[in-house]
Amino acid sequence: MNNQHDLSYKLLFSEPRVVRDLLTGFVKEEWIDRLDLDSLEKVSSTFVTDDLRDREGDVIWRVRFGDEWVYVYLLIEFQSTVDPFMALRIMTYVGLLYQELVKQKKLTQDGKLPPVLPIVLYNGEKRWSAALNVADLVQPEHYRPDLPYLLLDEGAIVTSEQWSEETRNVVSAIFRLENHRNPQDAIDLIGLLVQWLQAPE
Repeated sequence: MNNQHDLSYKLLFSEPRVVRDLLTGFVKEEWIDRLDLDSLEKVSSTFVTDDLRDREGDVIWRVRFGDEWVYVYLLIEFQSTVDPFMALRIMTYVGLLYQELVKQKKLTQDGKLPPVLPIVLYNGEKRWSAALNVADLVQPEHYRPDLPYLLLDEGAIVTSEQWSEETRNVVSAIFRLENHRNPQDAIDLIGLLVQWLQAPE
C-alpha cells in the first residue's frame, strides 16, 4: 500500500466510530458483547516503544472489558500483499507491546498480561493464503507458540457478505468503497459514509 493510502486508512481507523463498527461487525466472538465500547481510547504514541512507533501504519486502542479496566489492544496492520510470515511479524509486535506494558506496569488487577487482539486488514487482489497462527509456521509441535491473528480480507468480505445500507456499518462501506466497480458506486458510498459519520450514534 502506498504511503498516502496507508495514511488515509490510519486516519479512518483513528476514529472511535470506525473501530466500534470494526469490532461489532467483523469480530464474531462472544466476548465482544462484554466490551464497554464507550470507553474506546486510542493509545498515545508517547506510550509506545520506539520499535512500535516506527510502524506508522498501525493503530492501537484500548477498551474496558467486563467490570474492571482491562487493556485490550487492537493492532491494525494494513497490508496489500500476502506475507507468508505475517504470523511471525504479529508475534514480534505483540511481544514488544507486552514488554512495554510490563515496563510501565500496565497489567490486569491480578498482575497478568492484558489480552491483545491483532487484526490484519488486507486489501490485495489475491486472496490471503498465509498462516493465521504462528503455530503453523513452527516444527516440531512441542515447541510451537500459539498466537493467532484476525484476518479481514476486504476482497473476500465484499464478495461474500450480505450487505445493505440498513446495516449502517462504516467499515463495511469502507471495504466496499475500496473495491468499487464504477464511479457511481464510489459516489454513492461516499455519500453514505458522510451521512453515517455525521449522524449521532
